[in-house]
Amino acid sequence: MAAVQRAGNQRRTTDNRSRYYVQGNTARQLNVAREIEQRPQKKVSNRTRKNRDKARHMSAGYVLFLCVALLVTGFILINYVGLQSDITNSVKHIARLEKELNNLKLANDEEYTRITSSVDLKEIRRVAIQELGMQYAEEGQIISFASESNDYVKQLADIPQ
Repeated sequence: MAAVQRAGNQRRTTDNRSRYYVQGNTARQLNVAREIEQRPQKKVSNRTRKNRDKARHMSAGYVLFLCVALLVTGFILINYVGLQSDITNSVKHIARLEKELNNLKLANDEEYTRITSSVDLKEIRRVAIQELGMQYAEEGQIISFASESNDYVKQLADIPQ
């Protein structure tokens, strides 16, 4: 029973808008600004008021510090953007050089293939034997020896027998 009386008391203390029932799909417009103005203001302690006043005012040193911090931050950001631009330009230049290298390699391979396909070994043998008088080496003319490396050997003098 006490709960019912408490609920009844609460209903009486609230303002009139909670007692009305609105039928339909619209509701009353509430004047929230007026209610906020009518609320009782909380009393602020003297210490809190002084802290708030102190926080509202900035000293010259603090303003100078903020200006220097802003300038340093701006300088760093400008340098960062410049470095990013340099990196982007370097990457584009490297890509352009790589493309040029690939084109040169392709052209070189095509030229090598064209040259090797145009060489006729039978014609070279014919010219060497018939026109230049060259002959195949015979059994006694070939001398083999052990080499320390796999390089070619350049003969500067006759090999002793």
